[in-house]
Order: sequence, then structure tokens, then C-alpha cells
Amino acid sequence: MALLSVSDLKVVFTRRGSAPFAAVDGVSFEVEEGRTVGLVGESGCGKSVTSLAIMRLLNKRGNEVSGSVAFEGTDLLRLSMGEMRDRRGRDLGMIFQDPLSSLNPVVPIGLQVTEVLERHRGMKRAAAAKEARDLLDQVGIPDPMRRLKEYPHQLSGGMRQRALIAMAVACRPRLLIADEPTTALDVTIQAQILTLLKSLVTESGTALIMITHDLGVVAGMCDEVNVLYGGRIVERAGRHELFERPRHPYTNGLLESIPRVDARPGERLTPILGSVADNIPWDGGCAFAPRCRNEIARCRQETPGFTQAPDAENGHLLRCFNPELGVSPVGAHVVPSGAIDFGETV
Repeated sequence: MALLSVSDLKVVFTRRGSAPFAAVDGVSFEVEEGRTVGLVGESGCGKSVTSLAIMRLLNKRGNEVSGSVAFEGTDLLRLSMGEMRDRRGRDLGMIFQDPLSSLNPVVPIGLQVTEVLERHRGMKRAAAAKEARDLLDQVGIPDPMRRLKEYPHQLSGGMRQRALIAMAVACRPRLLIADEPTTALDVTIQAQILTLLKSLVTESGTALIMITHDLGVVAGMCDEVNVLYGGRIVERAGRHELFERPRHPYTNGLLESIPRVDARPGERLTPILGSVADNIPWDGGCAFAPRCRNEIARCRQETPGFTQAPDAENGHLLRCFNPELGVSPVGAHVVPSGAIDFGETV
């Protein structure tokens, strides 16, 4: 049985005077222990809202959440807030997108880590301080004893991100959600953070949900990839299958939009036309139709189902009436720019 099973998750934002907006519209996926599942897409596709709904961190007012989020058979959406607070940190950990705004600016790093240990592991202050020092050392923060006394603004972006990771893994959670963990970090620090996350999954068997718009990160981290658009998953496949044979025009467009290490000098990228705001409701057709180069009349008349992709491996699912049938422009043996090599070829 999967460790986490998300079924028909919907998040609808409501505001007085405006029509309801479905930020997440029937998302379903599973995560097994020791596996990394990616949620990929442009900003505004519903990735972060999905993670916040799973963690029950959305504001109580102004939104409606439905569906089920089963963690070890228990639906997290049906728990009381007290029971959910007990789960967070202990069973479920999350690395937020912006460490500077996620950390408390007026509380030393050490106290922010130790309060997690005291709250969920019942440790005394002295033992928690020693464990916090060891955690900072494990995530690669130099001179951890001094850093425990410092405030977030005194740390670099990479060290703040590592401090967030230390807090997230302090109680050895069964499931870890990483929401854009390498945003605004330079390439060297990105590689270090991703290597650290990879080792946590490998050594402890933690399940990881990687939320990102960077397909290079996906190439180096994920076992299974879910591509989101307009609040729905439009393509799902294993990492190698997705990079070698992307079937959805949106997935193919994302791949064509990234720099390639084997590109000829002066070769231009092929961007996806328009923006995520240029869509139509799913109940009236395919949301991606206004931006799609493969659009046919049916795309604006019917809603595509989520079915097996043609001429693809079993488990390669697709939501499209007129899919791509060729080989990826990236290819099965070319690592996209930004991908982290963990000893195997993409």
C-alpha cells in the first residue's frame, strides 16, 4: 500500500464578488516509501496549493478543500487540527519555498530547531540543543554551534535552506514535501541541496514529493513525474519514459524551453506561447488548448480523460486528444542543463 494516496483533491478559492476559482481540480497520485514523486509545471499550475492542502496549511476562510489525502490509511483531511498538528513535523515534513520568509526573523536558528524536537520527540532543552547541533552538521552547515545562536538574516541563502531542511527532518518524518527547495540559489548550492535530499531518501527510506518548475531537477531526482496544468495532472510517467517520449504538447513545450548542453551556438529556445492565464475551464474542453500547437476542434468541445498514452510504456498516462508521437527533443541520453548527475543517465 502506498504511504500517501491523494485522490480527487480539489481546492476552490472563493471571494465575495468573484466567481469561484479551482486552483487544484481533481489531482490524484500516490507516493511509496523510499520513492521520489515530482509535481512539475509553470507557476500558477497548482503545485504549491496541492502541497499546502496535503499539509492542511491553507487558510480556513476563503477556500474549499475536498477529496481525500490518505496517509497510511488515515485521511488527513478528516483529522482535527490538533491531530494534524501532531502529524506535522513528526510524520510529515515540509521544506518551504522561501527560507527567509519561512523562518522566524526574531528567533535564533537553534531555538527554531529545538522547539520541533521538544514538541514532537519530547526531548529536554539540553538534549534538544545537542541534537540541533548534530542536525545542522548533518546538513552541511559549518560551525554549527555558532550558527545555533544566529538569526536567519545572518545566514546565507544556502544555509537558511539547509536550516529549513534540518527542521523538516528533525523528527525523521515518513513523508517529506520539498516546495521549490532550490529557488534563487546558485547552481553549486542547488547541487548540494539536491544531493542532501537524495541521500535522505536513500538512507532513511523517506518518501519525497518534489515540487518544481525545473525539469533539470526532475531529471536528477524523481522516480515518477506528474506534469500539472490548470490544476490537473496532464501527463504521468516514469522519469526516463517522460524525457524520452513526452506525449503531451505541454510537456514537450517545457522540454523545448530549457537550454541544452549540446545546442549549437546561437540556437534559440522554443517557448510556449501565452501564459497560464490563457486557458479555458476544464469542464468546457482542454485548459491548454489556447496555447497548444496541436489543438484540434475537439479540444474546445470535450474534456480529455486521463488514459494510457499511445505507443508508450504501461503507466504512462495522458490527458490529450492529439498527443505528440515523436521522440523528445532532449533525447533519452542527454541531461538537460541544470540536471544533477547522481551516477545514472537520464
